Amino acid sequence: MTNEADPSRVSPEQMEFLIKLEGIFMPQARKRRDAFYGRQASGTVTVPARFVHYTSAEAALHIINSKRVWMRNATCMSDYREVQHGFSILKRFFADESNTAAFTAALDTCVPGAARDAIALFDRWWNDIQFHTYIASISEHDPKEDVHGRLSMWRAFGSNATRVAIVFNLPWDSGGAAALNVLFSPVAYLTESEAHAMIYEVVANIKAHSEFLRSIEPQTVTNFVFNMLVIGVTCLKHEGFREEREWRAIYSPHRLPSTLMEAGTEVIAGVPQLLYKAPLDATVSSALAGLEFSRIFDRLIIGPSQHPWPMVEAFTEALQKAGVPQDPAKQRLFISGIPIRT
Repeated sequence: MTNEADPSRVSPEQMEFLIKLEGIFMPQARKRRDAFYGRQASGTVTVPARFVHYTSAEAALHIINSKRVWMRNATCMSDYREVQHGFSILKRFFADESNTAAFTAALDTCVPGAARDAIALFDRWWNDIQFHTYIASISEHDPKEDVHGRLSMWRAFGSNATRVAIVFNLPWDSGGAAALNVLFSPVAYLTESEAHAMIYEVVANIKAHSEFLRSIEPQTVTNFVFNMLVIGVTCLKHEGFREEREWRAIYSPHRLPSTLMEAGTEVIAGVPQLLYKAPLDATVSSALAGLEFSRIFDRLIIGPSQHPWPMVEAFTEALQKAGVPQDPAKQRLFISGIPIRT
């Protein structure tokens, strides 16, 4: 992919700056992002990473027909401890005065007041983070799952509704996430002791890169520490969910609204709820060129079902209308052959 093909891409200088900050304050996310995208030592990434979204056939049709991904309130997610789990772990870390002192002292040596201001900002926004955070979940896709999908995911979403998996090729450096004011981060499946050790790794990183941090506008550092805390509570899950290999797009409509997002009320599993629809549509804004649905769509896998062939016809038509290129040499639709009852 080249800058000419995608005008929304972030400049190499901007990307390198963000990569360095993420490596300092979110080392777990940085390592996983590098590993999954296969980033070279030079920092270059030439191939998008493949992610998959497991959902109902009905929701998948909504996504394809509208080129919109639904972002749901974190309180409506299947894990009833969403956000609160990560908050509890961070709260116990900072409840220890020695931990707070170590974190604050490390930052104060290069950006005085940044730790204090970021924590105070987080405390002010905590109720909003807890009750008004909207999430879209996707999972790392393994080439071995190209035809049949992942059994554990079909089972996790087991119900009377037919499930499908949409596989996307997501670029490393599209500016679409910034245009949508969305944070995109892998989920960390850590024990409490592992999470606390990670914060101490952040403290060590701050000390090691103090000169770099001193060269940055202080508010930028404060904002990055604040985002570290937000991602800490929204992307820290119980270790038992590890096999999901989840990544999250996170949207905060009150704190960081985007004019490109569309709010709407939908009834999901009998529950009326407000959600936000993130456009994967370059006609909405040129900033979304790298996230245009017809461009990033890779394949669709129909989950175990008694009626796969009618769905093949329906999804074939929907994908054609969405502008997905039709290539006789490239199969786009697959029917999972996993023999489980539906």
